[in-house]
Amino acid sequence: MTVSDSTRTEDGARPPHFTMTEDEIKAKFPTRLRGYDLYRKMDSPRHIVAPMVDQSELAWRMLSRNYGADLCYTPMFHAKFFGDENARYRNEQWQTNETDRPVFVQFCANDPDVLLKAAQFVGTDADAVDLNLGCPQHIARRGHYGSYLMEDWDLISRLIRKLHENLEIPVTAKIRVYPEVEKTVAYAKMVEAAGAQIIAVHGRLREQKGHKTGLADWAKIKAVKEAVSVPVFANGNILYFEDIQRCIDETGVDGVMSAETNLYNPALFSGKTLPTWQLAEEYLDICESVPTKGSYIRGHLFKLFRYSLPIHVDLRKRLVEACKLEEYRQVVCDIKARLVKDAESAEAEFDPDNYETNEFGYRVYPHWICQPALRFEHDKEHSQSKRLLNEAQ
Repeated sequence: MTVSDSTRTEDGARPPHFTMTEDEIKAKFPTRLRGYDLYRKMDSPRHIVAPMVDQSELAWRMLSRNYGADLCYTPMFHAKFFGDENARYRNEQWQTNETDRPVFVQFCANDPDVLLKAAQFVGTDADAVDLNLGCPQHIARRGHYGSYLMEDWDLISRLIRKLHENLEIPVTAKIRVYPEVEKTVAYAKMVEAAGAQIIAVHGRLREQKGHKTGLADWAKIKAVKEAVSVPVFANGNILYFEDIQRCIDETGVDGVMSAETNLYNPALFSGKTLPTWQLAEEYLDICESVPTKGSYIRGHLFKLFRYSLPIHVDLRKRLVEACKLEEYRQVVCDIKARLVKDAESAEAEFDPDNYETNEFGYRVYPHWICQPALRFEHDKEHSQSKRLLNEAQ
């Protein structure tokens, strides 16, 4: 099925929500970039920070850019609240500055008009507006958005088309895959036909979340890349810097997106292996000039110090109780003092180029070094064994 075929109904007619031809849309927005023109205008980004609720805020995006991120997505915003005439939600959630480019603003929505109203508030302060079609959480099921729209292709097409025909900046989409590669490819082609100028593909099923996260399917991402004509970003299975090129080689994608691993190692895209306290201090320095919610700061620090806090449990309690920026600074200062002492008393100095691996093939780093989050799940078929699951998205 060609892209043009995928826009037509069973009787061969164009869907009624396709109210303009592509030539008419181009005439309406003559300077709006499309597909690879958009991609090249952003200097062909290869390293992308994923949209993460309450976690990919401006300060974190700035930190990630300092370490090689080429493109960042905002957290997922709720279109209904964002487009409200009362600007409180919008002002609390959407922050940007002159250094925050390129940036995609992501929305969840299930009403095309509501989505357009929200997107219009972004104006030209972003490079594109992205539609979230991948959120697998129960709140998305209750709210009927994210990956829970995957059964309603007509609604998805109407959401994307509404922006494509009416928004000053491009529309993009982030999707998940189906069990069947053929259905995944058809889905991606429908999203492209509706008007998405870039497609990010999370190579996991909707059911793959929490303790059932499992591995992303790069083969399905490759199939999407080969089937569409717009740039494709891959999301899933990125634990270490070397995984980025491996993913590009195996899938042919234009860029690689990181979510979970970026939170535990914001220096991922730089290829550097750094102590956790260094990234924590740099993040807090950014927060000095960029007002950031305390809950966001606390969440980031807990992830950065994930492997150290179980050792220094008293500092965990202090981190929970911290509220002000100076309190977070003091906790980080005290954690750093402990971790420096741990590093100095280690049997051997840490060498990032000379590491050991565990029985599953994952790198063994000291607890004070930034590293991906890994967890164990009991294998029901072999109760005496444990299977290590990749928590990166």
